[in-house]
Amino acid sequence: MRDKEVIEKFAKDYLEFMKKAKTERLTISIFEDMLKEKGFIPLDEFTGDPKDMAVYHINLGKALFALRVIDDLRSGMNLVVAHIDSPRLDLKPRPLIEEEEIALFKTHYYGGIKKYHWLNIPLAIHGVVYTSEGKKVEIHLGEDPDDPVFAIPDILPHLDRKDKSVKEKFQAEKLNPIVGTVPSDEEKEAVKMNVLRILNEKYGITEEDLISAELELVPAMFPREVGIDRSLIGAYGHDDRVCSFAGIKALLSVESPSKSFGVVLFDKEEIGSEGNTSAKSRFYLRVLRKILKMQGVSDVEYALDEVLEKTSVISGDVCAGVNPPYKEVHDINNAPRLGYGVVLVKYTGSGGKYGSNDAHAEFVGKIRRILKKSGVVWQVGLLGKVDEGGGGTVAKFLADKGAQVVDMGPALLGMHSPFELVSKADLYETYLAYKNLLEKM
Repeated sequence: MRDKEVIEKFAKDYLEFMKKAKTERLTISIFEDMLKEKGFIPLDEFTGDPKDMAVYHINLGKALFALRVIDDLRSGMNLVVAHIDSPRLDLKPRPLIEEEEIALFKTHYYGGIKKYHWLNIPLAIHGVVYTSEGKKVEIHLGEDPDDPVFAIPDILPHLDRKDKSVKEKFQAEKLNPIVGTVPSDEEKEAVKMNVLRILNEKYGITEEDLISAELELVPAMFPREVGIDRSLIGAYGHDDRVCSFAGIKALLSVESPSKSFGVVLFDKEEIGSEGNTSAKSRFYLRVLRKILKMQGVSDVEYALDEVLEKTSVISGDVCAGVNPPYKEVHDINNAPRLGYGVVLVKYTGSGGKYGSNDAHAEFVGKIRRILKKSGVVWQVGLLGKVDEGGGGTVAKFLADKGAQVVDMGPALLGMHSPFELVSKADLYETYLAYKNLLEKM
């Protein structure tokens, strides 16, 4: 039996983290502080023994590689990898419009969402704007109780009785939150002009500056304990910050490692891992090349292949738990349940395992033995019935490089919604699994 107080303490720390980790940039900033507190330093500032390093590298503020090097890197690594991006609404480059004397933001949804989830809930805005002078301006509005929020009002049921498909009824181009309703003294688009005046007075930005901005609309809701027994945590962004948090906490708790170990956190997983902060990018390989050079390796490219082929990877990502009203989408014999521990997922993908990393039996067997010997509570899971749907993770991109990889993380209910649910017990078992696997793989 686990100590309930230990689980509750870990859950409390996670709740505090999730209050602040609403975007990729904010998440990386929090993790950097955690790493520094435990003695990790930026790789570019390291001047010590290259065979005894606690270093990290941040890529464009949205991805991170933290690594504890023990002896020769060519012996391989144990890694936990995860992603830190979550479904959301992004502002378009020219977002501000006025219709019927109401100012609105035009948005483009990011990742897989059910569009109706985002109607009539309070939204906060986070991100950065770069002005025409090159100045960086951070915007965070909607989280403080005294802040205003944004909202996308739905049509009332009295005027919404036509039978339409979900795609027809909830259109992406209508996901436009209200920004303001008070006009200025201008004759044309007076409400929009008043919003621009406020933005300029508060942040020093112009309408044109919004072209060079990354502004994300996310739920303006704090994480909460769910259920009269307080056994669950409800929050925006469990997918996949729950795995990234567990991974970093595990990294900082490793006691008896067998080889070098680390955590890699990627961006852009929710849109196919495209771009130079994603799992398809080369930033983490560049880090490894640099360390190999620092260790005096002459043929770095051959050595890099050697490192990766001797590397074991846990792809930390969440899984769809059995939701009682919708259990028909699962193969119950292979479906994960909340409160039954971390989920080992041999493969994801869809339509005949297309787009998946199908972990090798030898590696899955090794993982099973470590989990059992370490006393970690775990279960097996798959993403729904065959041909019911499907999805993927970053696992296949690490496997492409030669590493042994398997997916593992907690089950969620309401995945990709603005308020996902995770079990406190599963959260803690995920941390324990990652810690033991970083030590013993």
